[in-house]
Amino acid sequence: MQETQEILNIAAYKFVAIDDGPVLRERLLERSRALGLMGTILIAPEGINMFLAGEPGAMADFLAGVRADARFADLETKDSWSTAQPFRRMLVKLKREIIRMDHPAIQPAAGRAPGVDAPTLKRWLDQGHDDAGRAIALLDTRNAFEVDHGSFEGAIDWRIEKFTEFPPALRAHRAEFAGKTVVSFCTGGIRCEKAAILMREEGVDNVLQLEGGILKYFELVGGAHYQGDCFVFDGREALAPDLSARAAKASARAAEDPDLHKKR
Repeated sequence: MQETQEILNIAAYKFVAIDDGPVLRERLLERSRALGLMGTILIAPEGINMFLAGEPGAMADFLAGVRADARFADLETKDSWSTAQPFRRMLVKLKREIIRMDHPAIQPAAGRAPGVDAPTLKRWLDQGHDDAGRAIALLDTRNAFEVDHGSFEGAIDWRIEKFTEFPPALRAHRAEFAGKTVVSFCTGGIRCEKAAILMREEGVDNVLQLEGGILKYFELVGGAHYQGDCFVFDGREALAPDLSARAAKASARAAEDPDLHKKR
């Protein structure tokens, strides 16, 4: 960490059954504001999704409190640093889904799709196939404007405008995955997790999700096999593979519209 980068930015999510949303919302809102954090937390019956920034000690205190709840004890974060606060307010919102797919049969809390970690994926891409000798099909589950900032080399991009378009796009292209190992990926892992579950239910074999998404990949192995930057829904706009902010100026649209996070 550079000495001038004093703001810790975290992205985290957990698919887990939540039946006390309003109570949890008030608790997290009070605690985050008391610690001077800013960002957005989404709470839904299927789980929690958060994007926060603040002083490192305050963030550690907040996450310790969150993990004290048994439901979130294993909550993992994707971390990056910035020289300024990329959010302008602190919001905790109740939602129907923490990432909208409009496909109620998909319940990640009931069982995750298998995943592949960043070092393993890099090794597969280095050698040109997985450990079983199958070709790798990298599937970008993000929206088109995010993909335009950067993606893995040769990744499949269906140019969807919102995540609810993913199920019909999958059905139109499902046959293309025959005989391949499919690795779905997104910014932080939440969309590719739902996508991987849907693909398995739709009969696609050998589907994995990239654990922690692009941000965890950057954190663990850097930018190998990745071209460009990774769009993020805060004032930094995009992160380079070294997790430094690439944008020349803050994205006012992202900072002012926390609902953009639902596309992550």
